[in-house]
Amino acid sequence: MSLRRFILKRFLSIIPILFGVSVITFALVHLTPGDPISQMVGLNPDMTAADEARLRARYGLDGPIWQQYLTWMENIVVGDFGEEISTGRDVTEIIMTRLPETIVLGLFGWAFGLIIAIPTGIYAAVNKDKLGDTISRFLALSGISIPNFWLGLMLILIGSLWLGWWNVLPPSRQPLYHPDMLWYLLLPGITIGTASAASIMRVMRTSMAEEMNKEYVTAARAKGLPERSVVLKHVLRNSLISVVTLAATLTASIVSGSVVVEYVFNWPGLGMEFVEAINGREVNLIMAITLFFGVTIIIANLVADIMYAVLDPRIRYD
Repeated sequence: MSLRRFILKRFLSIIPILFGVSVITFALVHLTPGDPISQMVGLNPDMTAADEARLRARYGLDGPIWQQYLTWMENIVVGDFGEEISTGRDVTEIIMTRLPETIVLGLFGWAFGLIIAIPTGIYAAVNKDKLGDTISRFLALSGISIPNFWLGLMLILIGSLWLGWWNVLPPSRQPLYHPDMLWYLLLPGITIGTASAASIMRVMRTSMAEEMNKEYVTAARAKGLPERSVVLKHVLRNSLISVVTLAATLTASIVSGSVVVEYVFNWPGLGMEFVEAINGREVNLIMAITLFFGVTIIIANLVADIMYAVLDPRIRYD
C-alpha cells in the first residue's frame, strides 16, 4: 500500500469515529436531567409555562432527541455551533477566546515532558540496572500512576501554602502574553506534563537499551569511537524514532488532561469552560468543545500513525 493510500484510508476512518463521538455525547447530554431553560425558570419566578415553552422552541429543545440531533448536525455542517443559552454568546467565539490558554498550557506540558524525559531516559539506559536507573524507573512509574488532580493539589499545597512561593490562581483579565503569566503557568504545566514525561522516559530507556546491544554499536566501539560519541551520534538517533511517534500520541492525553488541570488551577482555558458548561447544562457549548477535543485527539493519533508509516514502511502493509 502506498503512503498516499495509507493516509487516505486513515483519514476516512476519522468520519465514523467522529459520528460515534457526536451521537454518544449528544445522547448523554440530553439524557442528563436539567438544562439551561430549567435553570432560568427556577431563578425567575415570574416566568410562565408559556415563556418556558417559547424558549424551548427558540433553542430547538422541544422536539424528540433524534430531531434535535439532526438539526444540530445540519448547523455544524455549515459551521454554526449555536449560542450559549444562558448568556446568548456565540459558541465559536467562546472557543476561540479560550483556545490560546489551552494551547499554551498544552505546549508547556509537552515541552516539559520532552526536556525531562529524554536526558533521564538516556541516563537510565547508559546506567542500566544501577542505582540511578532504579530511581528513574521508580519516578517514571510514580509519574504515570499519580492522577493529575492529586498531583496538582499537592503542588498547590507545597508551592503556595507551605513555601509561599506561588500565587497559584491567575488574576482575572490578565493578558496571556504578560510575563507574570509564565509564573502562573509553571505549576499547571508541570502537572499536565508529568505523566507524559514518565511515559516518554520509559520508552526512551527501553529503546536505547535495545539499540546499545546491536551489532553496529559493538562495531562502533571496536573502531575506538568514544562512548559519548557512540551514544549521542548513533544510538540516540535510532532511539528517537519511538519517542517522536509516542510524543505525537501523548498530545491526546495532554488535551484530555487539560480539563482536570485547568479546573484545579482555575486556568481560563477550554477545559475550564467545559466544566462550567457541564455545570450549566449548556448543550451547544458541551457538544462543540467535545467535538473539538475529539478532533484534536484523532488528528494527534493520525499524525502518530503517519509518522510510524513514514519511519517504518512495513506498517503500511499490515
